[in-house]
Amino acid sequence: MMARETGILADRAISALFETGRLISERELDRDQIQPASLDLRLGGKAFRVRASFMPGPSHLVSDKLDRLSLHVIDLTEGAVLETGCVYIVPLMESLALPADMSASANPKSSTGRLDIFTRVITDYAQEFDKIPSGYSGPLYLEISPRTFPIVVRRGSRLSQIRFRVGHSLLGEPELLKLHESETLVASKLPNISGGGIALSIDLAGDKDGLIGYRGKHHTAVVDVDKKAEHDLFDFWEPLHSRGRNELILDPDEFYILVSREAVHVPPDYAAEMTPFDPLVGEFRVHYAGFFDPGFGHAPAGGRGSRAVLEVRSHEVPFILEDGQIVGRLVYEHMREKPASLYGSGLGSNYQAQGLKLSKHFRI
Repeated sequence: MMARETGILADRAISALFETGRLISERELDRDQIQPASLDLRLGGKAFRVRASFMPGPSHLVSDKLDRLSLHVIDLTEGAVLETGCVYIVPLMESLALPADMSASANPKSSTGRLDIFTRVITDYAQEFDKIPSGYSGPLYLEISPRTFPIVVRRGSRLSQIRFRVGHSLLGEPELLKLHESETLVASKLPNISGGGIALSIDLAGDKDGLIGYRGKHHTAVVDVDKKAEHDLFDFWEPLHSRGRNELILDPDEFYILVSREAVHVPPDYAAEMTPFDPLVGEFRVHYAGFFDPGFGHAPAGGRGSRAVLEVRSHEVPFILEDGQIVGRLVYEHMREKPASLYGSGLGSNYQAQGLKLSKHFRI
């Protein structure tokens, strides 16, 4: 199949960026670092604790700001604890030398979002977080702010991911409706397609035991971001059950893991992203980690019935969520070509065919 002129770069093209020097790294890429439509980014060897988050702006290098705002430097070589409520800037192992027609965007990895770790990629001269302009050449930095649990990270830990795109790749609403009619993007008879995306609603009816979600506990032990099934669920999470009303009051400053009512499908030639906050549906954030790879929820890739796990925080005021309420939208983009490997197809993908599911760090 011929590659499109525009679209999101797939795994083979990402590998080629590394081979041609458009993507530079301190060491060889990890074997599983390239995903079907994105690249995991790795932490470098030191973290700068800073007083506050900042934007470099069009006239400044990130290093200029760090010289002024850094409180102290933390060695990540052997691992270190990053505390809740603090802001850290970590130079990443990867840097870029993008061609003039290629831009990129970043997002937290799914496991990062489910731990309530707020991360954003920053570039030199940046005027937006998580956006890398066409033709950017220079280093990448990650802002990290653990919100609920203190975490252990080390050089090489992977908290964020980056997508590369050429030209305009976003599907308009007519294209989205046509694709939904042929591929069923969300399991809904009457899809709500507006605002450039397709709506997802919240499931507060629960499973057979009435479980609707989890609320993060405060003052817990640390979570090691690199270790799977290391921690007991009940040491970190309070399970939430439906009590017949099928609603949930979101308290400010609390973190919730909930799930969409609809199953989600990302066909092999497309990639999707959830908008992290939609002021039209309420003053809350529903997703930190927005990338959905080609093949997510795709039946031949073992994904039938995959739902979207939502990382939810209310802003400022308590907010009542009701079962079936719209909580966010998925936007879809064309891939430039079909990936060599789809999400879930032998990749050890942690969240294919998922329902309500915590991050990989916890034992169920």
